[in-house]
Amino acid sequence: MTSSQPGSARPSPPSESTPAKSTGRPLSPTEQRNPASSGLDDLDTLGVLRVLNAEDRAVIDAVAAALPQLAELVDIAADRMRRGGRVHYFGAGTSGRLGVLDASELLPTFNLEPGRVIGHIAGGQAALVNAVENAEDSGADGSAAGAELGPDDVAIGIAASGSTPYVGGALDAARANGAHTVLISNNPHASLAAKVDVHIVLDTGPEVITGSTRLKAGTAQKLTLNGFSTALMVALGRTWDNLMVSVVATNAKLRERTVRILREAADLDDADARTLLERCDGDLKTAIVVSFTEAAPSLAASTLETHDGSVRAAIAELVGADAPTESDKASGPDDTGPGTVGA
Repeated sequence: MTSSQPGSARPSPPSESTPAKSTGRPLSPTEQRNPASSGLDDLDTLGVLRVLNAEDRAVIDAVAAALPQLAELVDIAADRMRRGGRVHYFGAGTSGRLGVLDASELLPTFNLEPGRVIGHIAGGQAALVNAVENAEDSGADGSAAGAELGPDDVAIGIAASGSTPYVGGALDAARANGAHTVLISNNPHASLAAKVDVHIVLDTGPEVITGSTRLKAGTAQKLTLNGFSTALMVALGRTWDNLMVSVVATNAKLRERTVRILREAADLDDADARTLLERCDGDLKTAIVVSFTEAAPSLAASTLETHDGSVRAAIAELVGADAPTESDKASGPDDTGPGTVGA
């Protein structure tokens, strides 16, 4: 391969993506040929990468167009989780793996209790590593997984084509039990859209490799799940300002991170931050509340529990005023209210 531009040795596909011919429903864009990658195998390596990179730019716009719907979903999910509900992702192949990945990151990053956000993949854990034949075609398996949900839960089906039987079975069963149901797909004409309360479309168009939805479709799904779960954790008080105050310090790197976060949040030097963390049994949120209020660690911890772990709400209650921000802390006692230390 020597050319850096799409070559002419290969017959070009139609100038527009090929529509479905055998059914009344349009073929999913993810299954159509992409004229922009015509002659891909005649390109040199840099040329292939440039085509991929150029096509990836469509991903950001597709996700941006879905943000209003995504914001509504975050608010609904946060409300239900405050009532004890859960969020469940359902998917097959790449989509299923992305859901499991997103759910698994929430414990170490935000100290979210196990079982609050759960990823389900067609074919079970084995499918995380290797493809499980016909797993995505089992609507019965999806139905069995979706039947676990209740009226306080949120079911999010992830499917590039929007037609995966496993996902459809899960959404049907979840909706029958009163769960709020959502489909995230890359197909504006997804057949499963009729089964859900909300259809979030990530219109990324045809793939560089026809049908390879691990590319643009998967990238858009990953960005969407990143945004959804991060905004959800912010809404649930799992951050303070832009700091990862709920981090679980399970190794040396994360223990050092908690020290740095406390230093930033409370404007402390290294030694004082380590001493305060020790007083608070290593609990970063408790240490931040103590630093702003001079409350005893036990009172700070119990106030946090009363407010579902929200540092801002706990500080507001203990100082009897609006909770200060991290920048307020650094600016001095007059800006942070009574009882402030370390300014």
